[in-house]
Amino acid sequence: MAAMPSGLGWIAGGVAAAVLLPSLVIGLAMPFWIALAISAAAGGGIVVALAPRNRFAALEASGVARGKIEFANELLAEAEPLAEQMEYTASAIRTRVAADRIRHLVTIARDIFAAIERDPLRLDRVRRFLTYYLPRAAEIAEAYRALEKSTVPDTARLAATGDMIDRLDAAFTRYAANLQDADLDKLDIELKLLKSSLDEDLGPVQPAAPVETKRGMS
Repeated sequence: MAAMPSGLGWIAGGVAAAVLLPSLVIGLAMPFWIALAISAAAGGGIVVALAPRNRFAALEASGVARGKIEFANELLAEAEPLAEQMEYTASAIRTRVAADRIRHLVTIARDIFAAIERDPLRLDRVRRFLTYYLPRAAEIAEAYRALEKSTVPDTARLAATGDMIDRLDAAFTRYAANLQDADLDKLDIELKLLKSSLDEDLGPVQPAAPVETKRGMS
């Protein structure tokens, strides 16, 4: 299903057309009907540009299970704002090590988002990451920022929260590796299928004959 223009898109497109029309008619002395056509085209372009992106349009056309696509789309729509929130939180944290670690979490998260967009059938491998670990990571990052901002920082809680961020980094990395394992599993299957096809057309590969070496003269 094609993405429908958002309310913001309609508003922005209408404002652009309304501003452009008098500018063309009065400022450039352009005939009204030509200016109207140009203004309408410009406004329509903005509406289309601001329409929500359909991540899985190509996959829907290819026949991938619609239910899986819709579920993946819902989870990603909830997950992306969390990554943006973490990125903003990292920019407000003064401790460089903690800020860099949170940015690394965001990088891994977005890599996982991109992998799911390419193949939503792999969603089951990272569902817990999207629905549990990512929201908790956003909360922990915000907690660290709040602790650091306190008039009298609680060093023990800061240290414990920093340690939790480190452990979350390990969990994020593990889930990213799970997706990579899925790619490798797919490669193994493709290699087996290709080998079977080649063996059928060309015959199986004969094992190499052992190389005989001449014994030295005693």
